[in-house]
Amino acid sequence: MATLLAPMADAAADPATLLSVEAGVATITLNRPKEKNSLGGPMLNSLCDNLKACMADDAVRVIVLTSVGSTFCAGANLKGVGEAPLYSLVDLFKIMHEGPKPIVGRLNGHCFGGGVGIAAACDVSVINETCELGFTEVRIGVSPAIISVVCLPKMSRADAAELMLSGEKVPAAHAVKVGLLNYAVAPGELDAKVNEIISKLVRGGPSAMAATKSLVYRVPSMPLEKAFKWTAGVSMKCFGSQEAQQGIMAFSQKKDAPWVPKSKL
Repeated sequence: MATLLAPMADAAADPATLLSVEAGVATITLNRPKEKNSLGGPMLNSLCDNLKACMADDAVRVIVLTSVGSTFCAGANLKGVGEAPLYSLVDLFKIMHEGPKPIVGRLNGHCFGGGVGIAAACDVSVINETCELGFTEVRIGVSPAIISVVCLPKMSRADAAELMLSGEKVPAAHAVKVGLLNYAVAPGELDAKVNEIISKLVRGGPSAMAATKSLVYRVPSMPLEKAFKWTAGVSMKCFGSQEAQQGIMAFSQKKDAPWVPKSKL
């Protein structure tokens, strides 16, 4: 039975995001379909609050990010109404990348502008193949500036230039082809693919997963010698941990490690 948690922001109206936790998996759902889940103050506040709560909760092993409605996220809220934002888009991306828990994108709607950035900032992402994505900013006279920080490392310069400069909407399969997302699947296969990924992620030790996620985002920008020195320290800390002792013992005994949720055995 899922545990529904109270929204962390915008409690007076329908919450901008919904949060539930079950068997170590937290699901955050963007919940403003009439606004195409755009990134106004209520959405940013609720999403960032709930992400931070999940990152700090030892009961949460994996975070799934999904949405209600035909659009996952349409980017900035151009109407500028609602409560003032307590967070920026930069804050959101920092929470997503610097937080210790893996984030899986369950993308069952279109992604435009900043929504593409959120989809790309997920550690692993699965999208309904009937959806479209687009860096549409240039067509309203602005630039995909902040989201470029999380999107450009995933694409070749040629692909990035074509998509960002044209502002064209492209099929989900093309977003996977250029490296923005991981998988594009048929609508009826979306949940099965997401669950397959989750079942793999929860088998990793919590501290080991946090350390490994930090490698993914920090090592590529480090000078070679600094990278070797820092990763050696990470390795020593991991091998010397109680978690490693438990994992190695479970491996030698051919059984699941103690951190694997019982429902995933």
